[in-house]
Amino acid sequence: MAGLLYMVLIAAMLMPSAVVGSSYKEGEKVVMYVNKVGPYFNPQETYHYYSLPVCRPDKVEHKSLSLGEVLDGDRMAVSMYQIDFKESFDRKEVCTVTLGETEVDQLEEAIEDLYYFEFVYDEIPIRGFVGHLEEGPILPHNHKTYLWTHLHFTFEYNQNQVISANVTSMGLNPLSLTEVMPPFPATFTYSAKWFPTDTKYSDRGTRQQKFFPQHLEIHWLSIVNSIILVFLLLGFVVLILLRVLKSDFARYNLTDEDGDEMDQDDNGWKIVNTDVFRFPSHKSILSAILGNGSQFLTLGFGIIFLALLGFFNVHRHHSMNSASVLLYALTCCVAGFVSSRFFRQLGGKNWVWNIVLTGSLFAVPFFVVWSVVNSVAWYHGSTQALPFTTIVLLMFIWLIVGFPLTVLGGICGKNTAGAFDAPCRTKNIAREIPPCPWYRSLTVHMAIGGFLPFSAISVELYYIFATVWGREAYTLYGVLLVVFFILISVTACISVALTYFQLSSEDYRWWWRSVFSSGSTGLFVLVYGIFYYYKRSSMYGTLQTVEYFGYTLLACYVFFLMLGTISFWASLTFVRYIYRNLKMD
Repeated sequence: MAGLLYMVLIAAMLMPSAVVGSSYKEGEKVVMYVNKVGPYFNPQETYHYYSLPVCRPDKVEHKSLSLGEVLDGDRMAVSMYQIDFKESFDRKEVCTVTLGETEVDQLEEAIEDLYYFEFVYDEIPIRGFVGHLEEGPILPHNHKTYLWTHLHFTFEYNQNQVISANVTSMGLNPLSLTEVMPPFPATFTYSAKWFPTDTKYSDRGTRQQKFFPQHLEIHWLSIVNSIILVFLLLGFVVLILLRVLKSDFARYNLTDEDGDEMDQDDNGWKIVNTDVFRFPSHKSILSAILGNGSQFLTLGFGIIFLALLGFFNVHRHHSMNSASVLLYALTCCVAGFVSSRFFRQLGGKNWVWNIVLTGSLFAVPFFVVWSVVNSVAWYHGSTQALPFTTIVLLMFIWLIVGFPLTVLGGICGKNTAGAFDAPCRTKNIAREIPPCPWYRSLTVHMAIGGFLPFSAISVELYYIFATVWGREAYTLYGVLLVVFFILISVTACISVALTYFQLSSEDYRWWWRSVFSSGSTGLFVLVYGIFYYYKRSSMYGTLQTVEYFGYTLLACYVFFLMLGTISFWASLTFVRYIYRNLKMD
């Protein structure tokens, strides 16, 4: 019932119904909200607008925000800018602020760090720079800081609806902060101009202000080239495996009459048939990894399909954040079911501990990383630090929805689990494993099994990083779905190939190695994340660095769980297939 209830809530919150929008009469009040400020090159380092010494009301009135907006660092409050619908004017005064030495130092530091501000007008973000920095010659070096005290707003409307909003300070005289001795008064003013347009309200996202650089070009040739190379790789691996397996079956499945015609060597993967299904150690941890990996696979497909159906657009501000939290809680039943069912098939007894481990395998590392990031954000006074009420809400979602669904899924998995269905018997005494050459070691398998899936997503990974850690808006959900399928296919094929080579060397310990071989893709993603931070971005500072690497580590952990799960199930299916088709003595 809880899962059904929350599914209905998600549908109600995210249903992409017809976009109507707000309508206004001429002269009707439209509230302008101030939101946040922050360094231009640090997307996640944001502070409340009223943290700067600017005009602020005696009593700050905050806007009620959605969960997704709070998670994104939004903290909207009613501003002192009053701009009614279709009312143009040349100059209005906001207030006069006396700037002392402390306030001037704070503004100068913000301007030197290229702080921008964000307002919201009829759900349209409006961005501009706090001030202007003027650099002098190298020798002698000097620079001047200027504060924009006048803002000019321009709006476009179609009949009774707001279509676009913009702000500019170009051509206006700023207030110098370096040529005047504090304290001194600063008068903040603003003006507004309205223009008619034929753009429909449903298309107003195309008319939004291009404040941040739009350098995310779609390199279709690179994407198509990557897809073609991946398909060639898959075809090559599948063809080689089919030919090799056909030869193996012909050699191993000889009848007594054929034995004289062909010499049958007693080696290869056939000889380990009595040990290949020997259950691995740490069965509970393995089951928990498979459960969490299956959950993230389900979550990934769910997010992509919701995006393809149009649930996430400019009219649904930060809805992806809310959907991700709720879908994660709902898909906890998948983790509990898969983990408990497989654990029982392996002969596990303490299923209660297995469910607790499954529910904690991702939640605990996430809580540790989030605690560090949130503490650093709180210390710096950033809006990225979650309010206490939001923390309670997230804990409530996990404790009331996520963990109970994990338990419920675990009970269902335990009760529906049958026998393991191994096609071969397992002897009591394990066979001695011969020494293997270096190129068949775990390290080499992890390098191969991790690099090939990473190469399949390397082009798309740049767009994802530029969206999450940049200013870009991601819209290539169809391409993302194709790449996701390719990633799964490459991971499965490489895992099958590596498992075959391992069994051919008479090493039957494939269970954990199949998880680590392709799960190591997370290490390659981490290396790319480090490269992106230092070579492809301009991020800096303690807060931004801690947040970037903290959440990048979590993303790499998710890659390990997800791809390790795909690799294991592919290897298990392959091993069952070859030994089921093998004639036993």
